[in-house]
Amino acid sequence: MKRLQDKVALVTGGGRGIGRAISLRLADEGAKVAIADILAEEASQVVAEITQNGGHAIVVTTDVTSLEQVRACVQHVTDTWGQVDVLVNNAGWDKLEPFADSKPETWDKVMAINLRGPISFCHAVIPQMIARKSGKIISISSDAGRVGSTGEAVYSACKAGIIGFSKTLARELARAKVNVNVVCPGPTETPLLQGIAGGSAGAKVIDAMTRAVPFRRLGQPDEIAAAVAFFASPDADFVTGQTLSVSGGLTMAG
Repeated sequence: MKRLQDKVALVTGGGRGIGRAISLRLADEGAKVAIADILAEEASQVVAEITQNGGHAIVVTTDVTSLEQVRACVQHVTDTWGQVDVLVNNAGWDKLEPFADSKPETWDKVMAINLRGPISFCHAVIPQMIARKSGKIISISSDAGRVGSTGEAVYSACKAGIIGFSKTLARELARAKVNVNVVCPGPTETPLLQGIAGGSAGAKVIDAMTRAVPFRRLGQPDEIAAAVAFFASPDADFVTGQTLSVSGGLTMAG
């Protein structure tokens, strides 16, 4: 029996990078996977991979910054498969630049995707989890939210916010037997990282990130997905309100 056999997982931003790896891993663990992503074509490719391997998956094209679309997404998944057992808040976006050079429109976009998006999805999913007295919520934060990161001030603020938000939810939902945990990747080899750190200057940034990691390498999406799969599984039934860094030792919380 696979650890997530017949469970329904909803993964935001599951079309590429870490989200893709999470979607594939949860499907491999036996879950039916709904991918909520604004990148419909890329999400469809992941669904094809899952179904070709004998799994079950669907795409729900969703802009996580729209509460209306978030609610419609959760309703669609519930109508299709009956419920949402596992919510993975993975969708994220950033623009690497000094805070003094940033603009309010960038702040708004970063906050809407990285903070308001997970809050909206939690608000849409939690009522059914409370009613069933069962559910797993895993949000992807970042080590930037634990220790800060040069050029990522607002992003770091959002990711720190996700940690505080998740710890509070974990307390509020414990009696309903809903587990809420956080995974904090360090620098990870993804299209997003390449996109925000492009060009020769970006190569220097990535090199500096790599040298800052004790293991002297970037993380791989599959390594983040493994941590998410643990939190989603029965192996973590007595784990809630926790923040796990998967970062090669970049941060070491006491």
